[in-house]
Amino acid sequence: MDQFDDELREIKREIVESRGLIIKTNNLTNALAADLKTISKRQLGFERRAFWNSASANLLFVLVVIGVVKLAWDARIDSVQAETKQAKDKIGKLESDVKEMQRRADDRTRAESAAAAFYELVRAGRRQEIIDGFEALRKEPLSRAELAFFTDAVDTARAELGIKSYQLGLDHLRTGRWHEAAVAFEDAIRMKENAAHTPSARLNLARAYRKLNRQRDAIPMLMQLSEASPDKEITDDAMFLLCECLVDIQAWNDAKTTLRAFIRRFPDSPFLNDARMELADISLKH
Repeated sequence: MDQFDDELREIKREIVESRGLIIKTNNLTNALAADLKTISKRQLGFERRAFWNSASANLLFVLVVIGVVKLAWDARIDSVQAETKQAKDKIGKLESDVKEMQRRADDRTRAESAAAAFYELVRAGRRQEIIDGFEALRKEPLSRAELAFFTDAVDTARAELGIKSYQLGLDHLRTGRWHEAAVAFEDAIRMKENAAHTPSARLNLARAYRKLNRQRDAIPMLMQLSEASPDKEITDDAMFLLCECLVDIQAWNDAKTTLRAFIRRFPDSPFLNDARMELADISLKH
């Protein structure tokens, strides 16, 4: 009986221990479940942070790549635009050069036609038309040789017409047609002012002016001829005629001064006695 009681107590003890173990096990299980739940939450939080970090990193990478691509694309666009602009500028310049060459070719063709027509005038000896047409011709793009040739032709035509007008003026002067003589001498001077006959034409023009009572027009020319005439043979004639014109307009003091200078400068002049008589007469009266 005691043995049975011991066994029963042993069994009860074991049952109590088993219940204790079960309670401990439940507690451990609950604690483990709580730990697992906590770990699971932490793992979820970690995974969530890792996901957003990864997403952020990927997004940043994508943005960087997009920025780099955009910069490269913009640079490429700028390069292409610059090349396009250069190509357009080059094409524009080439087009301008082509137009300029075409214009020059047209101008040259027109100049050649004008030069050919002008040359026909030179060959025909049409002096007045040569002179009248040269001003328009010289505006054309002529070569240096053409311009020099035509300039010589115009100078020759002017000289020939000047001589012709000069000779015509002498004819009118001999016959007393003073107005016609003055017009002819003016034409002769206008045709070529540096011709060999120009000083004589100026002297004879002054003579015609005096006959036409235009002494004041004659005096400036005679003063120039008497002071710096390229033809020394007419200097004394011009100075004596100047004295006569000054007497005509009653410029007595200038006349006396000029007569004294004439006598002093030209002691061998055929007009010397006339000058002395004129000076004496003016000195007595004025």
